Amino acid sequence: MTASATPRTLFDKLWSSHLVRELGEGVALLAIDRIFLHERTGSVALKSLKDTGRPVLDPSRVFCTMDHIVDTTTGRGDETRMPGGTAFIVETREAAQAAGIHLFDVRDPLQGIVHVISPELGIVLPGATVVCPDSHTCTQGAMGAFAWGIGSTEAEHALATGTLRVKRPKTMRVRFEGALPAGVTAKDMTLALIAAHGSVGGNGYAVEYAGPAVEALEIEARLTLCNMATEFSAVTGFIAPDEKTFEYLRGRAHAPVGAEWEQAVEAWRALRTDEGAVFDKEIVIDVSNLSPMITWGTSPQHAVPIRASVPAQAESGTTAEAYSRALQYMDLQPGVPLESLKIDAAFIGSCTNSRLSDLRRAAAILRGRRVAAGVRAICVPGSMSVKRAAEAEGLDQVFRDAGFEWRESGCSMCFFAGGESFGKQERVVSSTNRNFESRQGPETRTHLASPETVAASAVAGHLIDFRRLTSEVV
Repeated sequence: MTASATPRTLFDKLWSSHLVRELGEGVALLAIDRIFLHERTGSVALKSLKDTGRPVLDPSRVFCTMDHIVDTTTGRGDETRMPGGTAFIVETREAAQAAGIHLFDVRDPLQGIVHVISPELGIVLPGATVVCPDSHTCTQGAMGAFAWGIGSTEAEHALATGTLRVKRPKTMRVRFEGALPAGVTAKDMTLALIAAHGSVGGNGYAVEYAGPAVEALEIEARLTLCNMATEFSAVTGFIAPDEKTFEYLRGRAHAPVGAEWEQAVEAWRALRTDEGAVFDKEIVIDVSNLSPMITWGTSPQHAVPIRASVPAQAESGTTAEAYSRALQYMDLQPGVPLESLKIDAAFIGSCTNSRLSDLRRAAAILRGRRVAAGVRAICVPGSMSVKRAAEAEGLDQVFRDAGFEWRESGCSMCFFAGGESFGKQERVVSSTNRNFESRQGPETRTHLASPETVAASAVAGHLIDFRRLTSEVV
């Protein structure tokens, strides 16, 4: 950058490097580097494209996985518990094969949740544009990419043209200052942000996460942080790539190799916000005294430290009407200590917290302990690669010995579109990203938390700060 050049944000660089044409009124045509599909939407987009007589422009840039409605029980096939779900799987397979795109089928050893396998296979790369008909595509921004969720119609356009019309978002930087206390995680960081600034706090913004606490995070934790940018209502969330990013990607299946790798890394090092660049909005959060967080209500913004009580309306961060509805749905009263709430089930999985590091941390809590009587506990690895790696370390046996069900990879009971759910009005502690009404089953009451909190609560039989069971400083 020359002395006279205007400092640019990382988002400015990502946008301009993919700009095909300005269309006016803040809308532009952008080039799309990677398109990911899954079986709930893939067949729709691919079939519609075929019906219009248009081919996929560049099949090498398109990927598809079976993740949303696949059965996660051992020995699974095309059958699924979702009514009509088998047709989605079969039709997506046939359409993907006909189009010549990359397919991670039900029994493929590389199958997994789209936002888990894309980074682990090096499909998403720093500086890339990545789209998928899934709202949590922002997860992949952790690699320094511009990644966002789209609809099936937009997917069809991207497949046919390699471009999309996009309204340029405003820019926001969220700086996490200080150092995380022992045992506090990226999940707690994102819940704290959403609790403090609301579930619509990021509406209309592309959010860059920065600061020393973000730089200290390992890649899998950064993926968790970016995952819930959509629960902040942001267009996307992303983190500038650094040496950790490059080392993570080195040798991945779809990453560059040889001289191309060296050239890529040199270019990726420029993907940083320039000193003096101006954002439309900035937020600063000091994490030095952050505690493990948990949700009490029916929105991710209904989050408080786990040792707190159900807040009064004035402190709830929501309207009086929404507050009353949340209390009624969750069967709670103001002032009730959250750690006093008995649970019926515990779930570890989803594109938020199902990677190997998540399973390792949960297993550390479970080792030598048993799930409380009456609690159903389930662990669903985010990919078959994660599952194999966990089994190679013996983590599967730790989960089984503790009383957890050990599953095949998939979205599973992050939501119950796959046909499987928790019971009516059951109270569930979950490592997922949404606690909306009936998200995990009919009238199910979901509390979002880190894998550590989920594991400890499963053992205790009620919500609990996992540090009460460990030697962590409290």
